[in-house]
Amino acid sequence: MKKIFIKLAKKLGFEIIDQNNFSSPTLNKELNEDLSILNKKSIILPLGEVKITRKVNSILIVVRMNTEIEIWDQSKKRLFEQPKIEYSVRSIKSLIKTVNFCKKKYPDLEIKTIIIDDHSSNENLNKIKKLIEHKEISILPLDHEKFKNIIKNQKTKETYSNLASLLQSFEVGRDQGNDLIFFLEDDYLHFETMLEEMITSYERIASQIEREIFMCPSDYPYLYMNNEKTNILIGSKRHWRTINKTLCTFMTSKSLLNQYWENFQKTCLDRHDPFEKFLNEIYEKEICISPIKSLSLHLTNVNSSYGLAPFIDYKNLWNENE
Repeated sequence: MKKIFIKLAKKLGFEIIDQNNFSSPTLNKELNEDLSILNKKSIILPLGEVKITRKVNSILIVVRMNTEIEIWDQSKKRLFEQPKIEYSVRSIKSLIKTVNFCKKKYPDLEIKTIIIDDHSSNENLNKIKKLIEHKEISILPLDHEKFKNIIKNQKTKETYSNLASLLQSFEVGRDQGNDLIFFLEDDYLHFETMLEEMITSYERIASQIEREIFMCPSDYPYLYMNNEKTNILIGSKRHWRTINKTLCTFMTSKSLLNQYWENFQKTCLDRHDPFEKFLNEIYEKEICISPIKSLSLHLTNVNSSYGLAPFIDYKNLWNENE
């Protein structure tokens, strides 16, 4: 009778929980395993099941890379005080790890990575090329001339380059992305599970609230400096909080990129205060969330309120990607 009941439950689309044996006979899994199925259902104990209506088919990762400038617009040094190329190398290493982890778990998910390189020296570029050899990662050089008549004159060459690389990355996302697009910078270290958690949390939350969203992988400390109201949502493996500001590392859908293209483009046409002014305007209308605790670490100066996520073992994550 038990076997018949289990088969019937499966056919009807129900899952059975045996709390005595701490298992699910319909899923044939222990309850401490991952019970969710990509693009089908998200199961969180004790919240139950969310049917996935917003399926994720592919993700385009666009990385902005500058291996020469220590910290743009600042004279401070980063945590660990290494040359910028060291941060770029470790960032790409950690990205490769999280992509491989995600591919191993979801081999049918299409993942493509493009690096926009802002005039790295041959020595530095060769280090990156060696790192991504035989990987599904391509490098596009930043086209400085393309944007000279679009971006307003800036006080420094570095500011112009920063705006140009951001605009080129947005254009690559618009032109080559099909589903989810993840804009990254090369001074973030990522935990191995980052990409998998971002994707599975995106589909769960977007299915629940029935709309596309923005996601930031880092839990920025500056978002805790004011007593602002926030909502807490449950992702695939952790809590997420609604936020109304990000830096230029975030994930969203192709449809939202198209819908707010004017905001994305305006962000790059001049040096605004804050820099992300027109991105932040989007979050007044759309939902943007960040993880608690962080899935990525922004490696800035140790005193920067924009950088180091709280409650992370910084040194361990740094050493893991040596």
